[in-house]
Amino acid sequence: MLTHTGLLLISIAIGVLIGAAGVGGFFMPPALMLLMNMDIHQGMALSLFTFIFTGAAGALYFHRKGSMDWTLVRPVCLGAAATGHVGAWTGHHLATASLSTALAAVILVVGMYMSGAGGQAALALPEGPRQRWLMLAAIGALTGFFSGLTGVGGQVLSVPLMVLCGYPVLTAIGVGQMLQTVGALSGSLANMHYASIDYGLAAFIVVFEIAGVLAGAILIHRLDGAFVKRLVGGLCMVAGCGFMLRSL
Repeated sequence: MLTHTGLLLISIAIGVLIGAAGVGGFFMPPALMLLMNMDIHQGMALSLFTFIFTGAAGALYFHRKGSMDWTLVRPVCLGAAATGHVGAWTGHHLATASLSTALAAVILVVGMYMSGAGGQAALALPEGPRQRWLMLAAIGALTGFFSGLTGVGGQVLSVPLMVLCGYPVLTAIGVGQMLQTVGALSGSLANMHYASIDYGLAAFIVVFEIAGVLAGAILIHRLDGAFVKRLVGGLCMVAGCGFMLRSL
């Protein structure tokens, strides 16, 4: 009973972080390993499957609030759809220690970005529409691969990359919600062949993650985005260090 209560609270908290800042999904695989005694492959596969539904819920809310730019969604999602399956396949052929290290590294990099001067554009957007389309597709391909590889939501990389390229935070988070759905679906199709997924447990998690996503999406449209980014960045740093220690 206490185990499921803890998972319920963690699911809501992760949903809030995903809806508010586009990151937080990386907490789910370690939580499943700790609370449900899953191995890392099972935890990543189940975690990724739940993000199909949380991403769809977040995308719908951002669309209704006018924070979704569908012209950006198409190239990003096409890139993610092409590589999510490949990432999941690659992950199931890597040793557990290598996967743990990769997950910890992703968390730490995102934490450093979110905690620092992440609000400033570091890259210049290409001038031509074709070049911009290719750049967005590349962002989608990169995040889709790592989403399938590590079982985390694609936003954990797409949001920082899009902000670095000069896109507004809310726009990046909104696009990331849809990217999360596409990347998670692509990766989960591969996971169904390589890892067993407890669909009953997934349904339990999804209900509370969606509640958290909607709460977080409401908050980010009302609160200071810079404060949220710094808070999440600190959480990333703590989680990344802890997970890195566990992988040694």
